[in-house]
Amino acid sequence: LIMSTPEPLPRKSLDRDTKAILPEKKYVVTGDREVTSVLTVRENGSWELEKGTLYDVTHLPCRSAAYRGEGCAPKNANLRDFPVKPGAAMPVIDGCEKQDYAVLFVLGEVV
Repeated sequence: LIMSTPEPLPRKSLDRDTKAILPEKKYVVTGDREVTSVLTVRENGSWELEKGTLYDVTHLPCRSAAYRGEGCAPKNANLRDFPVKPGAAMPVIDGCEKQDYAVLFVLGEVV
Protein backbone atom coordinates (compact mmCIF):
# COMPACT_ATOMS: atom_id res chain seq x y z
CA LEU A 1 0.00 0.00 0.00
CA ILE A 2 1.45 3.37 -0.96
CA MET A 3 0.12 6.40 0.95
CA SER A 4 0.75 10.10 0.77
CA THR A 5 0.17 12.51 3.65
CA PRO A 6 -2.51 12.33 6.37
CA GLU A 7 -4.93 13.72 3.78
CA PRO A 8 -7.74 11.46 2.54
CA LEU A 9 -6.49 8.60 0.40
CA PRO A 10 -7.21 8.71 -3.31
CA ARG A 11 -9.55 5.90 -4.33
CA LYS A 12 -6.84 4.61 -6.68
CA SER A 13 -4.79 3.12 -3.83
CA LEU A 14 -3.53 -0.18 -5.14
CA ASP A 15 -2.46 -3.51 -3.79
CA ARG A 16 1.18 -3.84 -4.81
CA ASP A 17 0.91 -7.48 -5.88
CA THR A 18 -2.46 -7.65 -7.61
CA LYS A 19 -2.83 -3.98 -8.64
CA ALA A 20 -6.45 -4.21 -7.47
CA ILE A 21 -8.17 -1.23 -5.88
CA LEU A 22 -8.21 -1.73 -2.11
CA PRO A 23 -11.73 -1.74 -0.69
CA GLU A 24 -12.60 0.54 2.20
CA LYS A 25 -12.11 -1.37 5.44
CA LYS A 26 -9.57 -2.10 8.20
CA TYR A 27 -6.11 -3.42 7.41
CA VAL A 28 -3.29 -4.70 9.60
CA VAL A 29 -0.22 -2.76 8.43
CA THR A 30 3.45 -2.56 9.28
CA GLY A 31 6.70 -1.11 8.05
CA ASP A 32 8.44 -4.34 9.08
CA ARG A 33 10.00 -2.56 12.06
CA GLU A 34 8.65 -2.21 15.62
CA VAL A 35 5.03 -1.13 15.12
CA THR A 36 2.17 -3.12 13.64
CA SER A 37 -1.17 -1.31 13.66
CA VAL A 38 -4.70 -1.35 12.30
CA LEU A 39 -5.31 1.16 9.50
CA THR A 40 -8.95 2.18 9.13
CA VAL A 41 -9.82 3.61 5.71
CA ARG A 42 -13.23 5.23 5.59
CA GLU A 43 -15.57 5.59 2.63
CA ASN A 44 -14.63 9.27 2.17
CA GLY A 45 -10.93 8.35 1.96
CA SER A 46 -10.02 9.58 5.44
CA TRP A 47 -7.93 7.19 7.50
CA GLU A 48 -6.48 6.66 10.93
CA LEU A 49 -4.10 4.30 12.67
CA GLU A 50 -5.10 2.52 15.85
CA LYS A 51 -1.60 3.09 17.25
CA GLY A 52 1.55 4.79 16.08
CA THR A 53 2.07 7.25 13.26
CA LEU A 54 2.37 6.90 9.50
CA TYR A 55 6.16 7.04 9.95
CA ASP A 56 5.98 4.16 12.47
CA VAL A 57 4.36 1.83 9.92
CA THR A 58 6.34 3.02 6.89
CA HIS A 59 8.80 0.54 5.38
CA LEU A 60 11.75 2.90 5.32
CA PRO A 61 13.93 1.12 2.72
CA CYS A 62 11.13 1.57 0.14
CA ARG A 63 10.95 5.09 -1.21
CA SER A 64 8.35 6.42 -3.60
CA ALA A 65 7.45 9.81 -5.03
CA ALA A 66 5.48 11.25 -7.91
CA TYR A 67 7.21 13.94 -9.95
CA ARG A 68 5.03 16.19 -12.10
CA GLY A 69 5.21 19.42 -14.02
CA GLU A 70 5.53 20.77 -17.50
CA GLY A 71 9.35 21.00 -17.33
CA CYS A 72 9.72 17.79 -15.34
CA ALA A 73 11.95 15.18 -16.99
CA PRO A 74 14.06 12.24 -15.75
CA LYS A 75 17.13 13.82 -17.35
CA ASN A 76 16.88 16.61 -14.74
CA ALA A 77 17.56 14.15 -11.91
CA ASN A 78 20.98 14.10 -10.27
CA LEU A 79 21.97 10.41 -10.22
CA ARG A 80 24.21 11.05 -7.19
CA ASP A 81 20.97 11.56 -5.19
CA PHE A 82 20.10 7.88 -5.67
CA PRO A 83 19.67 5.46 -4.01
CA VAL A 84 17.80 7.39 -1.33
CA LYS A 85 18.71 6.66 2.30
CA PRO A 86 16.02 4.83 4.33
CA GLY A 87 13.62 7.30 5.90
CA ALA A 88 14.78 10.24 3.80
CA ALA A 89 12.56 12.25 1.50
CA MET A 90 12.93 11.64 -2.20
CA PRO A 91 15.25 14.18 -3.86
CA VAL A 92 14.10 17.42 -5.42
CA ILE A 93 14.35 17.39 -9.22
CA ASP A 94 14.64 20.69 -11.09
CA GLY A 95 11.43 21.60 -12.90
CA CYS A 96 9.33 19.08 -10.96
CA GLU A 97 6.70 19.25 -8.27
CA LYS A 98 7.17 16.32 -5.89
CA GLN A 99 4.80 14.29 -3.72
CA ASP A 100 6.48 11.82 -1.35
CA TYR A 101 4.70 8.59 -0.50
CA ALA A 102 5.01 6.14 2.39
CA VAL A 103 5.13 2.40 1.65
CA LEU A 104 3.28 0.12 4.08
CA PHE A 105 2.99 -3.67 4.11
CA VAL A 106 -0.60 -4.90 4.39
CA LEU A 107 -0.53 -8.09 6.48
CA GLY A 108 -4.24 -8.74 6.29
CA GLU A 109 -7.75 -7.44 6.77
CA VAL A 110 -9.62 -7.10 10.04
CA VAL A 111 -12.89 -9.04 9.76
